[in-house]
Amino acid sequence: MVVGEIAEAVDLLVVGAGTGGYTAALRAAQQGREVTLVDQRLPEGLGGVCLHDGCIPSKMLIDAATRVAGTRTSRGAGVVGDLKFDPLLFQEHRRSTVDRLSQGIARLLDAQRVRLRQGKLRFTRPGAAVLHTDTDQAVFLEYQDVIIATGSRPVELPGLPFDGSRIVSSTDVLKLDHLPESILVVGGGYIGVELGTALAKLGVSVTIVEQADQLLPGMAADLALPVQRRLRQLGVRVHLSSRLDDVDTRRVRITGPDGSHHLDAEMVLVSVGRRPNTDDLGLEALGLTVLPDGRVPVGPDRRLAPHVAAIGDCTAGPALAHKASAESRVAVDALCGLPAAFDAIVPEVVFSDPPVAVTGISAQALSEAGHDVSVARFPLSALGRAVAGGDTDGFARLIVDKSSGHLLGAQLVGSMAPELIGEITFAIEMGATAEDLALTVHPHPTFSEQLVEVASSALGSPIHLAAPAAKVVSR
Repeated sequence: MVVGEIAEAVDLLVVGAGTGGYTAALRAAQQGREVTLVDQRLPEGLGGVCLHDGCIPSKMLIDAATRVAGTRTSRGAGVVGDLKFDPLLFQEHRRSTVDRLSQGIARLLDAQRVRLRQGKLRFTRPGAAVLHTDTDQAVFLEYQDVIIATGSRPVELPGLPFDGSRIVSSTDVLKLDHLPESILVVGGGYIGVELGTALAKLGVSVTIVEQADQLLPGMAADLALPVQRRLRQLGVRVHLSSRLDDVDTRRVRITGPDGSHHLDAEMVLVSVGRRPNTDDLGLEALGLTVLPDGRVPVGPDRRLAPHVAAIGDCTAGPALAHKASAESRVAVDALCGLPAAFDAIVPEVVFSDPPVAVTGISAQALSEAGHDVSVARFPLSALGRAVAGGDTDGFARLIVDKSSGHLLGAQLVGSMAPELIGEITFAIEMGATAEDLALTVHPHPTFSEQLVEVASSALGSPIHLAAPAAKVVSR
């Protein structure tokens, strides 16, 4: 300790008030720990990027765009009349919704006696850190245990820093008080596809540029095909195997398989990934390793050291809020001396049009690992509820172990995919078989019936798909 430095004693310190951080603070308090939660954006920033700049406001924009576009495409169902989108009213609604949810988190933390401290934290040595507040105060902390949950930020392209007007991040787009006439989206991953789709539905001229040879790289190619088909219907131009080369005051130059050409774009949205917020924490003072991509290597119990754990975007795996929340339980239990390990299936969802949801292990990965699997597929065009609502673009796919019948993975494309993927995840976690799923009665007419249908198909006895004729048995 530096002479003159008076440190505050902290039992369990949580760094970062996003989904993983505040959930960890609540779980630790429920375990009887005295918890201090620190974040540079407190108190307004409770909930982190997910609540303020990502998950929640992006789904609000997607929902608004879907409603507007829906009235323009439902005349065949007898719905007439167009709706209009008002960016200023949307921003007012976004702020009030986010404030309401953030205040709810604050009440939960207060009820559990979690102490909130605002400031930018930096570790100084094992068991100690300094918190620099917005009022230029330095608060010294000595902690027993710490959970690092600092989240991530959008990656900038070299030479193209975000300026909030011409070159923008996903955060900037969600806070626009006016819509651009045209936008170039750099990156065809889930963020670029989600926001590009929403903006196209609101009347913006959208172009997506992706370096890979498909949208949603990392997912099976056929999952992206219905999404790309819908983007085409919305007038979105998609350039695959292409890159952004240059940006001037109004035009951009991209290069693809057919050479270089210029496009008009009032705004450029860069959505090429996120980087963990670990580069300015002073982790070297704790003797910890930071990987080149900014992540920290954690064990199954989410610990980096006996008294240090990390969760969420700064660890390996998808940068998803529900992963961080699930990891928080493991980290807290480990630091409380309980046996704990993170061995969970993490479903992934793209809120595109149609939405895409995946869980478990893909057929390709299982086959490469030597598993003998069967794959069943059921199209939504054969589902009564989908036909009734005009939402037939998509399918359900199930991966089943041939010898045991156990469910190992699933991919869903279609309107209710995000809501249904949790059921399949639960079934896989519980060791259910295709027969278990096929025999579970689902209500009619609902989108959930696709799960029964695809499970029945996996068993070789589809109901609403043509099946091989059975042999006649003489009696």
